[in-house]
Amino acid sequence: MRMMLTSALASVLAMVLSGSAKAESAYDFQFTSIDGKPMPLSAYQGKTLLVVNTASQCGYTPQYADLEKTWSAYKDKGLVVIGVPSNDFGGQEPGSEAEIKKFCEANYAVDFPLTTKNVVKGDAAHPFYKWAAHQVGEPKWNFHKYVIAPDGTLVGGFGSKVKPNAPELVQAIESALAKKG
Repeated sequence: MRMMLTSALASVLAMVLSGSAKAESAYDFQFTSIDGKPMPLSAYQGKTLLVVNTASQCGYTPQYADLEKTWSAYKDKGLVVIGVPSNDFGGQEPGSEAEIKKFCEANYAVDFPLTTKNVVKGDAAHPFYKWAAHQVGEPKWNFHKYVIAPDGTLVGGFGSKVKPNAPELVQAIESALAKKG
């Protein structure tokens, strides 16, 4: 009996730690900011989120400029852009958090929130990415975008080729923003 109970507890703990426990919304997840501070997504409850896995040495890296423009255009309306640096695709984000932050600020004047570097695909993916992948698929490359509605539900995923100012992404952002309040 004791062995069964220990095994059951271990299974539940493994599910929770792996992020495979039933999360109901994006607000159930937490990142760490690029400055090393806790970054619970629940702090953005009621906002529309655009969560993007990023890389500094990718052909899509210039999308940082359009992400910053999108952030600037919509932040007062309730959008939060969150950059999630990842080295998962082609080793295109090899730098430290300090190097990533410096690169983003110096080259693209990024001032939207950035997280520490995270795994975004496969078994070792951050729990948020496992949750999103379960619903609409995991990122296939850098600069994959997820739109989260103000209630924490996943609106959709957009591949790397979809620029931040693409009509379909802008429409998804504006539709999610309209659900506010």
